[in-house]
Amino acid sequence: MKLSKFNFELPSELLAEYPAEHRDESRLMVLNRKEKTIEHKMFKDLINYFDEGDLMVLNDTKVFPARLYGEKEKTGARIEVFLLRELNEEQRLWDVLVDPARKIRIGNKLFFGEDESLVAEVIDNTTSRGRTLRFLYDGSYEEFRKRLNDQGETPLPKYIKRAAEPEDIERYQTIYAKNEGSVAAPTAGLHFSKHLLKRLEIKGVDFANLTLHVGLGTFNPVEVEDLSKHKMDSEQIHIPEQATKLVNNALDNKKRVCAVGTTAMRALESSVSSNNRLNTFDGWTNKFIFPPYDFGIANCMVTNFHMPKSTLMMMTSAFAGHDFLKEAYEEAVKEKYRFYSYGDAMLIL
Repeated sequence: MKLSKFNFELPSELLAEYPAEHRDESRLMVLNRKEKTIEHKMFKDLINYFDEGDLMVLNDTKVFPARLYGEKEKTGARIEVFLLRELNEEQRLWDVLVDPARKIRIGNKLFFGEDESLVAEVIDNTTSRGRTLRFLYDGSYEEFRKRLNDQGETPLPKYIKRAAEPEDIERYQTIYAKNEGSVAAPTAGLHFSKHLLKRLEIKGVDFANLTLHVGLGTFNPVEVEDLSKHKMDSEQIHIPEQATKLVNNALDNKKRVCAVGTTAMRALESSVSSNNRLNTFDGWTNKFIFPPYDFGIANCMVTNFHMPKSTLMMMTSAFAGHDFLKEAYEEAVKEKYRFYSYGDAMLIL
């Protein structure tokens, strides 16, 4: 499959700058793969497509305030630091991206906060924009993480041109977020409200939680025409025994197993057995899913509308069928659905 197959014209005004006023009142496009039908609903109508014993698989990762602004020693130049992953808790080592990168070299120190009490030293270059920082902080680890969180901002995607606002702290987080570690939200889950989850629970729908910590690699552009040559960055996943029991029981009983988001789907497909059952897992995945692909676990999926040529669109295309998804995206543009992180949703049955 070629990269050019995933290009389409996306008007800039369809990129959602803000979320819907109420989580479950975003729009929902429903795709039926068997009947090749497209329906236009509200997200809260999702409940009508699930019955007792069906299962939703949720990614319970929690976004941390990964974007910091510091000043370079001596020059006072303002530097954006985007925290990617913690490398060593004891030594306070972090993988980060810096901007502008040309100004940041090994040995430079960066100062954060008005009192400049949080200091980091650059100890390595990892990529053109990547650096390894050692934070120089003498307090306890808990105090250090609190200081990082206090200094950080909600890491809204770059396409959102406005600054992060107080409301984003809550809205750029699923209501079931639990395990901190993501630099971006698993956005399909942003549409679920407490009320909708409770209604689904009353109806008898089950929920299985797993964790995939979303890294920026998910959003890296694909720069090769032959998709088989693209390499995904690794992301950390944890699939507990309770989740495997729920998933495998639902499959054994021929119920719906719905992956809520591409991250949940990627985690499931990273730990599937030869007989299409889920295994427990604790580790990393760099799995890249694009058409053609045979999915082993989930038989339905909730996802957002993705950017042209993105790996997220490619996975969705593999699940929905390339031609059918192309038709759905053309319909979405025509009907002015909102795209990307704060945008509308799609249910693929």
